[in-house]
Parts: sequence; structure tokens; C-alpha cells
Amino acid sequence: MIILMGIAGSGKGTQGKILADEYGYHWISSGDILRMYVTGERRHRMLDGELLDDDETIRIWDKVLASIIDKDECVLDGFPRTIPQAEWLLEEAKHGRFKVTDVIHMVASREAVTGRLLERGRQDDHTKAIEARFNEYERSTKPIIDWFKKEGIPVIKIDAEQPIKAVHQEIIKRLKLS
Repeated sequence: MIILMGIAGSGKGTQGKILADEYGYHWISSGDILRMYVTGERRHRMLDGELLDDDETIRIWDKVLASIIDKDECVLDGFPRTIPQAEWLLEEAKHGRFKVTDVIHMVASREAVTGRLLERGRQDDHTKAIEARFNEYERSTKPIIDWFKKEGIPVIKIDAEQPIKAVHQEIIKRLKLS
């Protein structure tokens, strides 16, 4: 299992899809999963950039991962997003449910990705929600990078401001997939 992490708009989804298509992996997007499972008021809060609570997010991901046959051949895009979610994921891995092999940290500045997000045209890609997601990433998600390192999970830093093809080639090279 490969985990893609990075600020909103850093290219996690694009690179996850490319890896999945090229190597036959499952690509599981946190945003897609949550948009599919979450309704009502929680969906409105999520579209404004708020994260769901950890328990609810973990329950959803537990269901999704239970439905995947080759769990070791997965690319997770945007999960985990908090330390408790990362703890749950590694605890499941320790019990043999799957193996977390690498974390790809897609690094890009807010300035570089804001235009990408606004051009995407998704319902949750408006200035207020983008800023909220950036702040949530800094507060909750970015600390997971160091936590993974402390847990012995390889973290590969990738310059996500490069063109898509260059980012992909760097990921392949660093994962030693070629």
C-alpha cells in the first residue's frame, strides 16, 4: 500500500490514477469516498473545507478497505489526514490486514496549487474552502509526515510543482518501480 499525501491541489489524485493505471493498483481517493458516503449537514460542512471526525472517517475507510481484495496493491489518496487515522491504519497493518510500504509526500506551495484548484471546478473548490483545507492540512495532516518517519515508514518527498510527467517519473524512480 502506497499513501499519497500533500496539500490540496498537489496532484495526489492525478498521480494516484497514473500509478493505478500503469501498475494495476487500486486507486482510492479520500475525497471521492467521502463525497460518496457523506450526506446532509456533514456534507455541507465538508464542502466548506471541514474534515469529518476521526471515528466517522475510520468507519468509512474500514468499509472501503474491507471491500478490496489485493489490499497491498493500493494507492491511498488523501488518507490518513490526522494522527488518530494514521494510528488506526498502522495498527491494522501490524495485525496483518495489509502492508504500508511507502508514503509519497507531494510538496507544493499554496500559491502553486490555488490556481489548479480553482480551475478544477469542483463544488468544494472555492476560495473559502480552499483556504480552510490548506489550514487543516497544516494543522492536522502535515504532522503525520514526521509521525510516519518515527514509525519507520519510508516517506518520499516529491516536488509536486513540476509538470505531471516529471512528477510521475520521479515517483517511479524513487519507488524503484521501473
